[in-house]
Amino acid sequence: MPRLVLLSNTTGYQAGAFRQAAGGLGIALTLATDRCHVLEDPWRDGAIPVRFEDPEGAARQIVEFARANPIAGMVAIGDPPALTAALACQQLGIDYHSPEGARAAGNKFLARESYREAGLPTPWYARLAVAEDPEPVLSGLPFPCVLKPLGLSASRGVIRVDDAAEFRAAFARIRALLGSPDVRGRKGESADWILVESFIPGREVAVEGIVTRGRLKVLAVFDKPDPLDGPFFEETLYITPARIDPAVLRAVVAATERAVQALDLRQGPMHAELRIQGSEACLLEVAARPIGGLCARALRFGAGMPLEELILRHALRESLEGVEREQAAAGVMMIPIPREGVFEGVEGLEAAAATPGVEGIEITAKLGQKLVPLPEGSSYLGFIFARAETPDSVERALRGAHEKLRFGILTSLPVVP
Repeated sequence: MPRLVLLSNTTGYQAGAFRQAAGGLGIALTLATDRCHVLEDPWRDGAIPVRFEDPEGAARQIVEFARANPIAGMVAIGDPPALTAALACQQLGIDYHSPEGARAAGNKFLARESYREAGLPTPWYARLAVAEDPEPVLSGLPFPCVLKPLGLSASRGVIRVDDAAEFRAAFARIRALLGSPDVRGRKGESADWILVESFIPGREVAVEGIVTRGRLKVLAVFDKPDPLDGPFFEETLYITPARIDPAVLRAVVAATERAVQALDLRQGPMHAELRIQGSEACLLEVAARPIGGLCARALRFGAGMPLEELILRHALRESLEGVEREQAAAGVMMIPIPREGVFEGVEGLEAAAATPGVEGIEITAKLGQKLVPLPEGSSYLGFIFARAETPDSVERALRGAHEKLRFGILTSLPVVP
């Protein structure tokens, strides 16, 4: 039975989806996670305890495990795990993304440097230390601009500013976020810097793909119908196939291919975000990992193969020749958190699930959980999935289902008499 190592920050639902796919394929899947110090063998499978904030040390632990337990490949969920996987695979002689590529993909400044050197369209950008006074640079900024933490994902900490006053407020807000224990403990040096770049207007799309010996195979292109103009950039709808002109689609794919080469991503999954300006596609970021959360459930290949199974097969060096996304349009809504508070429950699930085209609804927020919206937050209330003949029908299904849900959020503590 072949063995793969799955590197993940947590043992949550995304890791569970890979575990289920591995079981169906008869693959032994060993987890490597930085949560094992508080969980006793979470999968009862000899999980490898690692610390992703020390990628070199984590890689050594995986290499040591592999010497006693031969492995065929690795899959990483998240940016820090991707770097650890790249380092471990390099030492074990397993094809994977290069360590330099994984490191740059997980650092927005290094990625911008790579895109610029490769001649890709790049906005004005600069890196500012969190500890420094931003006042000296304010007069030269090309407003509007966007401030971004270097190592966070899912738009966490990303803020658009239109003038100096907004810049000061956003800089202080991101500085506080980067100083929080959950961020500083995980992101290392990237928590010491903020990327500032000129705002890129235009429609946003996402590309899901897999790289084999440096060549990109596009698995799906999503459009994001909700405008993402700021001040925060909460993603809600992903719908595929993307409703864009074929020429623009070719530009999106070409830009993504060039970015993969610029970052030296060689073997494994990738996920890209781009903005469309006229007929040109401008890279926002490329990650050396698959799409996050439960969003992968929107994708099926061949006769119903989930994305997780496809990625595992690829890690075992199976050919993906002829494997394409199913013909039906599909999409997912990441249900946004409308305000801060404590989650008290949801009503209307039955009616929402009965919306034509809706395949399922997964509420991932837990009763009593503190909800924090963007830009400080890092989670959603849940996910809605839909499938239909056309992208427009998928969008109507997702929006229609969302309108039927009523979320209880306690925004203040009750007064005790």
